[in-house]
Amino acid sequence: MSDPYGTGAPDPRRDEGGRPDPWAAPGHDGRSADGPWRPADAWGQAPAGPQQPAGHDAFPPPYDPYRAGPAVPQAARPEPFGLLPAQGSEPWPPPAPRSRRSPARWIGAGSLVLVLGVVGGFAGGLLQDELSDGSGGTYPGVSLPSPSAGSTQRAAGSVAGIAAAALPSVVALQVQGSQGSGTGSGFVLDAPTDGGSFVLTNNHVVAGAATDGIVVVFQDGQQARGRVVGADSSYDLAVVRVDRTGPRALPFGDSSSVVVGDPVVAVGAPLGLQGTVTEGIVSALNRPVTAGESQDETSYIQAIQTDAAINPGNSGGPLLNAAGEVIGVNSAIAALPGAGGQAPTGSIGLGFSIPSEQARRTAEQLIQTGRAVHPVIKVSLDGTYQGQGVRIVDQPGAVTPGGPGDRAGLQPGDVVLAIDGRPVTEPSELIVDIRAREPGETVTLSVRRGGETVDVPVTLEADG
Repeated sequence: MSDPYGTGAPDPRRDEGGRPDPWAAPGHDGRSADGPWRPADAWGQAPAGPQQPAGHDAFPPPYDPYRAGPAVPQAARPEPFGLLPAQGSEPWPPPAPRSRRSPARWIGAGSLVLVLGVVGGFAGGLLQDELSDGSGGTYPGVSLPSPSAGSTQRAAGSVAGIAAAALPSVVALQVQGSQGSGTGSGFVLDAPTDGGSFVLTNNHVVAGAATDGIVVVFQDGQQARGRVVGADSSYDLAVVRVDRTGPRALPFGDSSSVVVGDPVVAVGAPLGLQGTVTEGIVSALNRPVTAGESQDETSYIQAIQTDAAINPGNSGGPLLNAAGEVIGVNSAIAALPGAGGQAPTGSIGLGFSIPSEQARRTAEQLIQTGRAVHPVIKVSLDGTYQGQGVRIVDQPGAVTPGGPGDRAGLQPGDVVLAIDGRPVTEPSELIVDIRAREPGETVTLSVRRGGETVDVPVTLEADG
């Protein structure tokens, strides 16, 4: 037998015949407590050459936290519990070698665990049977009473009743254009045509739609292609023709009879969620609202303000009164201050709707002629003026010769303080109030000229 350590003693890892002993503790000769441990020794095969440095083995040796190695800065040492050897002392001594138990002992321990598991499972089954028969288990004989019969019928004036009547007539619009896709809402008008119907929505919902880029989705899931009949950015209204008949048209209510505090219901498809119903009240009337990203797209609305939740996608949907009549077309929402001009993320309880009288009149014009008529007085307003009222630009030509303002006697530099007794403080307020009227209607402007105030009646006329 060979003597790998040069001690002259027989190799304890081999038997008397020189054959390897498979149960000998690998890596130790029984005489040395710090003999090297090498992975190859576990299989009784000593490596042919010098031991490879750490990191080159397919199965590297186990990490020994107490083994002496290269100096490591004290703050970076991963010593357990923060215990470190004293300065200049030797590293922690290596642990005593672990003894190898015989396979028979391991097999015996495994058998004991298996027996205990079987006994535990049998005892658990007995316990479950005992609990099932006692007071702490299940009760197969117990049954709960069925709920009493209910009804889905609601009063006509309730929110549920209003919603049930209106939902079949409210649609969602899926719009595809050169700049992307979007969704909006609309509702069926009482204007049937040969084999089709008209849907009223906002101009900004369908603006930029490609040919055959509008799909109208009804509450029952039916879809049909839509085509724009006419649209107007100033009023933010558009009419779409759809090749489907059957859905009931929503009736218009009298928006001039609405008062602050009236209950209202908004219906639409916010964020594409079709058939969404929210409720609130009328928060304010005659609220001047201007919206749009450019001068050509700016809309002027003398709006009904509501706190009913209105979100992106509600645009074009109806605002209903307690009788289920359309008193407004939802068009815009306010953004929190400091939003930086970015699109709002959701409702903050400040929604604005186009009054039904304006919407009905404009929809009729769009259906009949394809365009809307705008009443004007043909004067230029000074956007830099900071005083009370709204001033006409103090330059020649600010009052169009021969126009309604010129015929009424308005002059450059005049300051308009009120229209029909309602004060105005911004140019948009005067424009919105005039746009909410009809050509041929006469309004009275309170005008300050020099040191006196005069009333000037002005008869509106159509633009173009």
